Amino acid sequence: MTDAVSVRRAQVASGLVPLDAQVLLAHVLDVPRAWLAAHASDTLRAQAADAFFELARRRRDGEPVAYLTGVREFWGLSLRVTADVLIPRPETETLVELSLSLIPAAASANILDLGTGSGAIALSLAHERPQARVTGVDISAVALAVARDNARRLAIGNADFLSSDWFAGLGDGRFDLIVANPPYVGSADPHLQDGDVRFEPRVALSPGGDGLTALRAIIAGARAHLVAGGHLVVEHGYDQSAAVQALFRDAGFGGISIRNDLAGIARVVAGSSPA
Repeated sequence: MTDAVSVRRAQVASGLVPLDAQVLLAHVLDVPRAWLAAHASDTLRAQAADAFFELARRRRDGEPVAYLTGVREFWGLSLRVTADVLIPRPETETLVELSLSLIPAAASANILDLGTGSGAIALSLAHERPQARVTGVDISAVALAVARDNARRLAIGNADFLSSDWFAGLGDGRFDLIVANPPYVGSADPHLQDGDVRFEPRVALSPGGDGLTALRAIIAGARAHLVAGGHLVVEHGYDQSAAVQALFRDAGFGGISIRNDLAGIARVVAGSSPA
């Protein structure tokens, strides 16, 4: 059992960077982070202190904060995440932003999210476009369970989730917009050994080889599932923009555009199916 310790001293003693310490302690206490500053001299109960220091130990060992708390915010939505899904990242909001610009606010569009994971993209689009119908697909049953739970918790009723290996389970369904943040990290990329990535499901990060296998399959198959004039929007790796644009051109897409993320890195490619 941990000796009596104050809110402030616990954060310092954790050995974590301040933000991580605040997020984990607020999670244990089930309070907003602002509460910690207002109650810095309060003494933690032993059970809470023990729980916090155990999470701090795991964080020092490298486990992602999102997996330790089970929550990550994305596009203003509080999403449940587990070690079965990728942790939603700020750069993926670039894909959401571009996708929303292609679908008018009142449109009753059909949208497909390939490799939905936690449902972050699908639920963000469904939340912003309540007249649209969003379908999220994933090959992972455990990921689909997380996505469905997020839809239920957020009371988003215009999103459905089903099992499919990319387009395989969709029959002849067609969509106004297809979006995807597929695995795209090359197998030799050293980033796979860094930080939080070490704890995320490898199959959702890398398809092996040069990292383009999933993108090739999605781009090649998308036009058969788009309405005339429909759009495909994909996220890709930091050094893959030129290759992905070439794949769009080879597949017959027009109106090809790119979008940089907040770091100024080309991160998203979009194109339209011939009308």
